[in-house]
Amino acid sequence: MSTMTEDPETNTTAATAVPSGNLEITVSRAELLRELTAAQSVVERKTTIPILSNFLFEATIDADSNGGTAGRLTITATDLDQSLKTSCAARVKKPGACTIPARKLYDYIRLLPEGDISIKLMDNHWVQIRAGRSNTKMVGMARANFPQVAEFPTVGAYKLQVASLKNMVSKTIFAISNEESRYTLNGALLVLKAESMAMVATDGHRLAHVEKLGENIEGITGEKKTLIPRKALSELSGLLSTTESETMEFADDDSTLFFKVGGRVLTSRKLTGQFPNYEAVLPRDNNKFVIVRSEDLMGCIQRVAQFADERSGAIKIRLESNELKLSSQSTDAGESEDTIETPYNYDPLVVGFNSQYLIDFLKAIGTQGEVRLEFKDAQSAGQMRPEDGNEDVKYRYILMPMRI
Repeated sequence: MSTMTEDPETNTTAATAVPSGNLEITVSRAELLRELTAAQSVVERKTTIPILSNFLFEATIDADSNGGTAGRLTITATDLDQSLKTSCAARVKKPGACTIPARKLYDYIRLLPEGDISIKLMDNHWVQIRAGRSNTKMVGMARANFPQVAEFPTVGAYKLQVASLKNMVSKTIFAISNEESRYTLNGALLVLKAESMAMVATDGHRLAHVEKLGENIEGITGEKKTLIPRKALSELSGLLSTTESETMEFADDDSTLFFKVGGRVLTSRKLTGQFPNYEAVLPRDNNKFVIVRSEDLMGCIQRVAQFADERSGAIKIRLESNELKLSSQSTDAGESEDTIETPYNYDPLVVGFNSQYLIDFLKAIGTQGEVRLEFKDAQSAGQMRPEDGNEDVKYRYILMPMRI
């Protein structure tokens, strides 16, 4: 039982006298759940370091609360490669810190009804959670074991538009390599200039490149290139999708990337190494092209891909007078052909591509509007881009052909 009395004077003296360990707070379930949802995806599921399966909770009283209990609960999650720090308002009876098993807490809070939740640190790192008639105690771990997380730098941050960055991530993240051995390809390259930003990703078989013009990024001279790991991009995409802020802040130091979105700070370990010279592979003379409706092309590819070789996913594109033919065949499944009528008056051309790579691109641009397919010959990379007339956003997708 708590020995604290309700007398406000005693309460404040007791709170200051108690060591920083004895956290005791009340927080709204809705607000707590919102922040736990944001942080839980960073927590390592199968870690060999038990403390990394925990959230760090830190409660502080606002400086201007004048002896009251208005304060904040800050929640931190980390897997050592990346971390997320987020917070929500809380009534803080005693400031302090504790760690709580992340998955168990998240699942439990989701099952509680709306209303206030009180959280209190007990002896031996146990944490008591009360809500309405529910009373639960969870086994925490010592705060001292939780790793130190880098703080957002006080100077040198760049302000970026949330909408622009979110769009760029969605148009490149799928082209990042999954092969651990090619670790410089395990991320996307962000290129910042004073009036534009670009993002590029490749896995060696395909390359997605998107550039947003008409930006106004202060503090940049020349260009700044930063390699962002796939995992961090995935987390960042989630933060950008749920924020109401129009801008976010990005900063880095020698080893860490920092992204501040609303009240949340995502940090990530930097990828070392040199991203390949992607400009060298951008096609220069793909002078044969065809324009088709994205929706029509997507439908054809999905149908024909059902009969492609399972391992390679290869389908054949044949261009001849005013038609685009898609076909596939495999000894197991059979064969399929689909045709789209469309203006084409260059030399006939037959080229093979991985059907899934084509589908990834069409999903990224959405099935509205038209897409332009540009070719040189059967051995050279094809280039695809949306035919949407958006001058500010230049998006292209380069795809190596397959022998079929």
